[in-house]
Order: sequence, then structure tokens, then C-alpha cells
Amino acid sequence: MKQVSQHYRTGVLQLVDVPAPSCRDGGVVVATAASLISAGTEKVLMDLAKASLVGKAVARPDLVQKVLTKARQEGIANTLRKVQSKLDTPIPLGYSCAGEVLEVGRNGGDFAVGDRVACGGAGYANHAEVNYVPKNLCVPLPPNVADEDAAFVTVGAIALQGVRQAAVTLGERVVVIGLGLIGLLSVQILLASGCRVLGYDLDPSRVALAKALGAEVATTDSDELSARTLDLTAGHGADAVIVAASTKGHGPVQLAAALARLKGRVVVVGLVGMNLPRDPFYRKELDLRLSMSYGPGRYDPSYEEAGHDYPYAHVRWTEQRNMAAFVELIARGSVTPQELITHRIAFAKATEAYALLQSQEPRLGIVLTYNEPPTAAELTAARKVELPGVKPVAGAVGVGVIGAGNFARGVLLPVLAKLPRTRLTGVVTATGMSAEGTAKRFGFGFASTRAESVFEDTRTDAVVIATRHDRHAALAVAALRAGKQVFVEKPLALTQVQLDEVEEVAGTYGGRLMVGYNRRFSPLLTRLREAVAGRGPLMMHYRVNAGHIPADSWVHQAEGGGRIIGEGCHFVDTLSAICGELPVSVAAMSVRGHGDCVSVQLGFDGGSVATLTYSSLGDPALPKERIEVFATGVAATLDDYREVCVYAKGKRQRTRLRNQDKGFSGELQAFVTAVREGSPMPITLASLVRTTEVTLAVHRSLETGGVIRLGRTQA
Repeated sequence: MKQVSQHYRTGVLQLVDVPAPSCRDGGVVVATAASLISAGTEKVLMDLAKASLVGKAVARPDLVQKVLTKARQEGIANTLRKVQSKLDTPIPLGYSCAGEVLEVGRNGGDFAVGDRVACGGAGYANHAEVNYVPKNLCVPLPPNVADEDAAFVTVGAIALQGVRQAAVTLGERVVVIGLGLIGLLSVQILLASGCRVLGYDLDPSRVALAKALGAEVATTDSDELSARTLDLTAGHGADAVIVAASTKGHGPVQLAAALARLKGRVVVVGLVGMNLPRDPFYRKELDLRLSMSYGPGRYDPSYEEAGHDYPYAHVRWTEQRNMAAFVELIARGSVTPQELITHRIAFAKATEAYALLQSQEPRLGIVLTYNEPPTAAELTAARKVELPGVKPVAGAVGVGVIGAGNFARGVLLPVLAKLPRTRLTGVVTATGMSAEGTAKRFGFGFASTRAESVFEDTRTDAVVIATRHDRHAALAVAALRAGKQVFVEKPLALTQVQLDEVEEVAGTYGGRLMVGYNRRFSPLLTRLREAVAGRGPLMMHYRVNAGHIPADSWVHQAEGGGRIIGEGCHFVDTLSAICGELPVSVAAMSVRGHGDCVSVQLGFDGGSVATLTYSSLGDPALPKERIEVFATGVAATLDDYREVCVYAKGKRQRTRLRNQDKGFSGELQAFVTAVREGSPMPITLASLVRTTEVTLAVHRSLETGGVIRLGRTQA
């Protein structure tokens, strides 16, 4: 399957062969018939990708600050590696298309195979032969709406939301500043609403098109616009002004303020400078409104990705309902996107279409047209792409990877790619572009969007699972049953039922399982453990300044399982590794109103005790992790895996690293060695299971207020 891709570091844009997406719960797979290149939005992305590192930094100063903070905490080398990973991530282009439904996932809405649909959403409605699209980003198409018209659905919904924010009524006078795609669609929507419309743009061809579409006044002269606005409003000024321009300058909003009447409305839809002149806004008591893309639901993962709709009675016009309303306007002939198309280009020549954005040739609506949809057999075959030129390594352990998000690309894969006598066989991700880009960057033999591709591959000895948390247990079970040895990122499971199944299957299939509890493999933790070894039961304190994660993050949702299960397991395992014992009792309390701010008391079967303090309330300037351990005649501290201090006989021994080392290299080397040699896994299955049991028990303790007993002492 082909898709348009742009390399974020170099800016190179190309048509690449990527695996076709698999269908997921809550969405549909669509064969694209037509997609729209947005000359404004997509050119901004192209220009940013082509900018130098300095240019990228100037454009995103917020990210620069995050990088500097991370460098102070983790070291320059670690930070650079993660930045490079981000820069090497390919960018999918496109966010508005139409096509035919090929597959419908469970809870995929009222769609059926063969339905024609219009689709929106960056990262979903891509310029690609086949796309996976969540159900709330799709709307059905009437028979009389052509694919080319429907491909405008996203920019149409953006224009429609801007008009809704303007709250226009029949007969009002409205000015549209900026007559690009969104501005011209706004003109048509306003006319359909019974408004008298004036338009302004610096491009004479767009002004002429606005007049042809029905604008009463359209001009390139701001003075003429002001005069005609006063003429058309009996000297009062426009009831509303919609700013659909795209410029870093502040001129459009300043012009809007001058054109609006007393108590008028100014709606900003385009990406423009917002240095507002106080005097006209104050003296006219203007109502300034911003329009959030295609409407309510935009930027809300629970709506766009999870498919949770907003109540119709309370949110009448959501993102999807705006898309449907725009399609209705096309069906009635009130809006005619065809008149905005300046170029129709075959998808196979997509790079030529993007060259237009860098040229001086006049363009407006650029539509890509596609071939016939694939058959079911062709679609299945397209979900795996072999990479040419990848040579096998004699005697190497074949490692397949499922999941290649930021953590996998920035941390795990750079380590795996450098391990001796290790061959990366295949990588599986949810999106084809991610799979293809990851496979090429790290030297995998194939890229796929089906986990079965790794399970069925005879060259693959071990599987690394680095997906979102809710898939860990099921994928680990499937990999073990397929005869693979398994490294699964934490957590191992989110529920007791999942954990029981993993334990049973792992026991049946030889227990060849490891979880990514990397901290026990840190050289500094090894130094600390050696200092207190053999000195009786330990008293330990692990403080974690975890930092805030927004409530709408996937980490807090069903696929994440929450922070205690999702991340707290790391620290439980580390404490077990320090004392060499298994936890047998758990008691937890949380800060009122903050379920991810907990204090956990742990008792171990060898008599050691520990307190885990996990907080999301602190400032990120404070290093994330600190461990204190007290043993007979010895004390030791470890600070953020960069420094360890051992106190004994009145003296301090200090070891400090230039870069933070949390043990990622050590854990993966240990796992691959165990696979190659058939030796025991680095962490016992009993310890892996017990760590997950502890995190589940933390939640039970918070609910009951009591102490939870584990293992043989449990009733």
C-alpha cells in the first residue's frame, strides 16, 4: 500500500510502500477514492519539516524547554537519543478524504462493508490508498455526493464550525477575511444561511471566485472593503467578521475589529497573529471568539479515538455532526466544492502535487484521485511488507517487536539494534507508516500491522511487546502459545484475570517470559545492592516525583490501567531486587482527590520493609527518583540513577555517572542472552507475578483501607 510520507528531520517528501492498516475496535478500514491537499495547513507542516534544527526550535520553544529540562535530569547523551528518535519519525500528511468501507471493527458504528464515507482527522484520513479511521471521524455519503466533493469534508467542517461560532442569523452582514479553501467554503455556507457576504483577500483570482460563488462584495483593497461594508450596513459595520486568513501578522484581526459594528462578533478560524488592538475591541465591546477546528470533540481522545459521543441534547453540533451537516449542504447543492478544485492529480503522482505548494503556480483545491479498492485477499497480503537488502546473521537470536511508540523507538530499539548476535526480524505497529519507518531505521526484515506476522515468522525466536498496556497480557499469551520467548514491557497485566492467564500459559510453555523491569539492571542499583547484601532485613524508602499527566491521557484510561499499575510496578520490582525478597503485605493511602499520589507500605517475606511514595504533585525540576536503604551498619542512597552514595564506618563512597543509566541495555542484554543460551530468565516468573499482584493490591487497599496479604499468608 502506498502512502505520502515526509521525514521530519530532512523534510524529504515521498510516496512510500507501507503495510495496510489493520481494523481495530471502534473504527473502519477505508479504501480511499479521493483526498484533498490543504494548501494552507499542509504547506505549514512541509515548511516546518524542511526548516533547520534552529528553525524547528524557534517554531516550538515549548519543546526546547522540555528538552533542556530532560538534559539536566537524564544527561545530554540520553536526551539527544530521544530527540533524534522524534526527528526520525515520519509524518503522515493529509486529513480529509472519501472512499469505500472495506472492514468494520467491533463497535465500529452503523457502517457496513461497501458503504461510501467521508473521513476526517490528521493521522487517520491520510493521503494513503487505505486508511483506518475511528467511527466518530466518518460520515456516510448520499448517492448524489461525488467522492471529490466529499473529500472536502474536513475543511468544510472547519468552515461550518466558524460560521456556528459567529452565531449568524438570517439577513446579517458578514465579512470573510481570507478567501482560501476555508474562507470560500465559509462564503457559501453563509449564503446558504441567508446572510449577505463580503470577502477580502490579497489574491485577485480568489476574490473573483468569491464573487462567482455569490459574495455581494469581494475585493483586494482593505479601504474599499471598509467603504463597502459601511454602505451595505447603513454605516453600522458588519454583524460578524470571520477571519479565515493564514499569516503570522496581526493585520487580519485588526482589520476585523475595524469592520465590525458595535457589539459585533469577530471569529478567528485561521492561523493568524493575535496582537489585538484594545481600543476598538473595548469601545465597540466586541465579542471575540475562536473556532476550535471542526467542532466539539476535536483534540478529545475519548471522542475521536475511543468513540464516545457527546449527548445530542447537550452538544448538538459535534465534530462528526458538523461533517455530516457539510455533506448535506453538498447534497442539496448549497455548497459546491467542485468549483474550488484547481488540480486533479493521480495519487501515483502525489509528489508532483506537493511540488505545486512550493511553486508560484496558482492553486486552491488540489485533489488526489485513487485506483479501485483492493480485494479482501489483496488487503490481507498488503498488511506485511518485506524490506529488501536485510541479510540474516548466522547464529543470531531473531527478535520481533510489537509496538513502536515513543518509548520503543527512543529507548528499546536503539539498544536492540546494537546487541551482538541479534537480528531484528519484523516490527508490528498499528499504523503502516510507523511500521515502515521503524523497520527501515532499525534494520528489521519486515514491517506489518498484524501481530500474527511475528508469531508466524519462523525466523523469530523472541518477541518484544511494547504496545499500550491493555494489550500486554493477551499478546504475551499469544506469543508464548506460538512458541516464542517473550519480553513484555511493564505492566504484565491490568487485572487478576489477565495475570492468572499469563501465569498459567507461561507455566505450561516453560516460563520463558520476562517483564521490562529495567531498574534492577542499572549499574548503580547493582552497586547499592552489593553494599547492603547480607546485612539483615532492610528498611527502604523509594520516593518518585512522577509528575502530572493530563486526565485525558491514555495512561489514565482503560488502555493504560492507571499510573499505579502502569508505572508503580517498576518501583515494587526494584525494592524486591534490592532486598532479594518477595512482598507479602500491602497497605496504601492516597492524597484526597489525587488517586495517583499514594504512600504504600510493603512487607517482605524475609523481614524487610519499604515505603513507596509516589506523587504527581511535585515540580519537574526535582529529580524524579530517590532511594534510601538502611541496613545493619550501612546506609545507601541512589539519586535518579545518576549517583549512588554508600555510607559505612563513618565514611561516604560516591559514584556518579555522566548520563543516567536506568538499566535498559542491561535488561535487554540479559534477556537475549537467556534466549540464546537457554538459561533461566533474569527474573523469576514468581517475582514477575508477585509484582503485579502488589499493584493490584494497592488499589484494593485504597478501597478497603486495610492491609492486603499476599502469597502463602493470604487467607
